[in-house]
Amino acid sequence: MNNLLTIKEASQWASDFLKRDISESNISYLVQYGKVKKHNGGNSIFVDITDLKRYYDSYRGRREVNWKKRLGDDLNWALSFDHLREKDTTKHVHRLHPYKGKFIPQLVEYFIDGHKDNFKNEVYFKPGDIILDPFCGSGTTLVQANEMGMHVIGIDVSHFNWMITETKLFSYNLALLENEVKKITQVIVNYESDSKIATFEHDLMARMADFNNRYFPSPKFKYKIKRRQINEGKYALEKEKEFLVIYNNLIKKYGIELNHFFAKNFLDKWYIKNVRNEIDFAFEQIKRIKDVKIKMILAVILSRTIRSCRATTHSDLATLKEPQVATYYCWKHKKICKPIFSIKEWFDRYAMDTVYRLKAFAKLKTDSHYAVIPADSRTVDIFKETEKRNKKFAEILKKKKIKGIFTSPPYVGQIDYHEQHAYAYDLFGFKRRDDLEIGPLYKGQGAEARDSYIDGISKVLLNCRKYLVNNFDVFLVANDKYNLYPEIAERSGMKIVNQFKRPVLNRTERDKSPYSEIIFHLKNK
Repeated sequence: MNNLLTIKEASQWASDFLKRDISESNISYLVQYGKVKKHNGGNSIFVDITDLKRYYDSYRGRREVNWKKRLGDDLNWALSFDHLREKDTTKHVHRLHPYKGKFIPQLVEYFIDGHKDNFKNEVYFKPGDIILDPFCGSGTTLVQANEMGMHVIGIDVSHFNWMITETKLFSYNLALLENEVKKITQVIVNYESDSKIATFEHDLMARMADFNNRYFPSPKFKYKIKRRQINEGKYALEKEKEFLVIYNNLIKKYGIELNHFFAKNFLDKWYIKNVRNEIDFAFEQIKRIKDVKIKMILAVILSRTIRSCRATTHSDLATLKEPQVATYYCWKHKKICKPIFSIKEWFDRYAMDTVYRLKAFAKLKTDSHYAVIPADSRTVDIFKETEKRNKKFAEILKKKKIKGIFTSPPYVGQIDYHEQHAYAYDLFGFKRRDDLEIGPLYKGQGAEARDSYIDGISKVLLNCRKYLVNNFDVFLVANDKYNLYPEIAERSGMKIVNQFKRPVLNRTERDKSPYSEIIFHLKNK
């Protein structure tokens, strides 16, 4: 028993061992997720010093220690969710469509789930409560709150965000959905805009495979790069030019039309001609569907498809630079890659994946009410808009009011939210409302942009608090590097009662430097 410590003792031991503060909740986290073995002893839980030392000497343990050295001892590692696999953080409908800047569902669960012991002393929300997300984006908060039996309201100025969120929360006739998806998929797969494309791609793929096997053998080539036995930049450019001759000869041989290089229209500029034709054909088939819910989810599948089929390099998919309509050396895959010439394979894959995810969520979805409102959260009348969508929910809302908010406001000067889905706005004809975005990338991060951001977020909170109960709980996930939120809280008539600083792991950006964000807990002043 000499090696066994209580949670409190383990916290003290680990703090001494690492020469930095390790909280009791941090030790509880290690026990909860099986990082260290749990030993029962009467009314107490014990952990073994040997297990603790082994963890802190491991990769994850070292990473935690190193991140705290860089970002501070106040980093809450329990909120890293480093025990999760990607399939956990993108479970069921959370991966229906890509969306930059969304948080993982487990972060929502941690703060609003009243069923689980998440090492908190308080439970902020319970089933039957109403939760609001005034920047709902792709609907993560709404989906998780519904799963946990809470009523939810989501507001977003983007019409496309509204569509993504609605399709996640719809109750579908799953048999009809699966049948319609299969029929549409088959029609798209059988469609031929250019009869030469399939033969051309078959020929191109064979030449590429032979070339890559000869000049970029895996893993031998990657091994040489890591050991600097080869100048990757010089070698890659040389071989890229060499294969480009083969590619251009094939383009001429089969008479393949590429794209309108100088087009202002997004779809014409960023898609190879055959892909553009297939997109138009697919959309025409979807518009014929009579069931509105199925029509909308098929539109989301098509949108997800065309996002993946843009004429860009693999490493620039998230941030488009210039249309890529020729073969190229791929820095991500370390070989020659090609642009996409057909949507068929992608649509088929995403269609099957979407049906699978909707079925999985249907087993977890509750009968809780929800409303998704495409509006400006600074001015929207939440009672009025909810009544338009769900009268029964509106009655509950007026009686109970909203218990609290869980949201991630846009970060100042980081993302243009309409522009990230420009392809969808172009295809579906949705009206863009870029001028109503708060803190968009195009406004920058200067003093004027920050003042505008403070004003915008404050107005959202001031408008929303009219619909909140007096003893509300507001949680805002933010990267507040300019320390704007104390003033935002002050202007909103709220006070910051707690802050949770979390490490952001598994980011998609190339810069993998330690990075954190803060969850601000606000209450009535």
